[in-house]
Amino acid sequence: MPRTSRARAAEPAPPAELPPASLAALEVYLAQVEAVRRRSPLTVRNYRSDLAHYLGHIAVRGIEHDAAGRADVRGYLARLRDDELADASIRRRAATVRGFYRWLDAEGVPLRNRLGDSILRLRYPKVGRRLPHFLSVEDATALVAAPEEDTPNGLRARAILELLWGAGLRVSEITGLDVADLDLTNGQVRVTGKGDKTRICLYGEPARQALHQYLDDGRPRLATGAQTALFLNRSGGRLTARSVQTMVRNAGMQAALQSRVHPHMLRHTFATHLIEGSADLRVVQHLLGHASADTTQIYTAVAHRRKSTLISDALARARSAEATRRGSGLGDGFEPRDAASAV
Repeated sequence: MPRTSRARAAEPAPPAELPPASLAALEVYLAQVEAVRRRSPLTVRNYRSDLAHYLGHIAVRGIEHDAAGRADVRGYLARLRDDELADASIRRRAATVRGFYRWLDAEGVPLRNRLGDSILRLRYPKVGRRLPHFLSVEDATALVAAPEEDTPNGLRARAILELLWGAGLRVSEITGLDVADLDLTNGQVRVTGKGDKTRICLYGEPARQALHQYLDDGRPRLATGAQTALFLNRSGGRLTARSVQTMVRNAGMQAALQSRVHPHMLRHTFATHLIEGSADLRVVQHLLGHASADTTQIYTAVAHRRKSTLISDALARARSAEATRRGSGLGDGFEPRDAASAV
C-alpha cells in the first residue's frame, strides 16, 4: 500500500558546506533554471533545498556528485522513506535529482558512475493517487461573503476570494496581477503563469462587481503612490503570496468552515465545479493553464466521486424511508425512481 502520510521525521542535516565542486555545479544549474527555464523564485528555492540535501547526503559518504550512481540515489530515497517523508515529496526529490544530472550530461560534464548505474535512467517511486479537496458551492459562497466590505482590507479580500474561486488562479498569479491586466467590461484578466506563459482567464459577475468595488473604494485608500500592482498591502506595495494565504485562512475561520482553507483549494473548487457543470475538459485545461490535459483529468475523478457519494447518500435515505414505511405498515409503495428524485 502506498504511503500517504505527510508526517516528516527529523532529517539529519547536510554538512554546513558542500564540497566546492558540488556547490559550483549547483549554483550554475540554479542560475540556468531561473534565467533560461524561467522558473519562479519559489521553484528555484525548492530545487536548491532538495539538491543541497541530496549533495550533502552523498558528500558525508565520500561520494563526489559526478561519481554518484543510480544505487546511491536509491539509497538516498530509501533514507527519505525511512524518515517518513511523504511519497509525493520523495518523487519530487527524485525528479529534481535526475533533472540535475540530465543537465550535467547535456553540459558535457563527464559522469563517472559505474557502468550500468547511470542516474539518467533513474525511475521515480510510485505514488498513490490523491484526489484534491474542494469546497461545496454553499461553503465557497460562505467563504467569499466572510470579509467585511466596509474596509479597504475587506474589499480587497472579497475581490481576491471571488477571483480565486471565479477564475481558478494560482496564488502567485493573483499577486502578480497589475491593474492593466483587468478587463472589467468583458470579464477577463490576463494572467502570467508558470514559465512566464500568458493566458486569458474569465470570471463572472460576482467577481466583476467585487473587483469594481475594490478599485473604486478599496485600492485608492491603500495606494501611497504610483503602483501598478492590482492588489496592494497596507503600505501600498504589492501583496505577497503569504498575505493571501493568511487572508484565505482567516476568511475560512470567519465562515466557520470545518476544513482548513488555502488558496489552491479554491482553484480545485473552480475546476471541480466546472467539470460538474459539464464544461469541456479542454476549456478547463486552458483556464487553469495546464500544459497537459492529463493534469486536468483528475478533476473528472473528483466530480465522479462526488456524484457517487450523492447517489449513495440518496439510496441510503431511500432505504431508511422504505424501512420506516414497512415498519409502520404503510406498504411497499416505494419505487427505485424515488431514489433518483432524492439525488
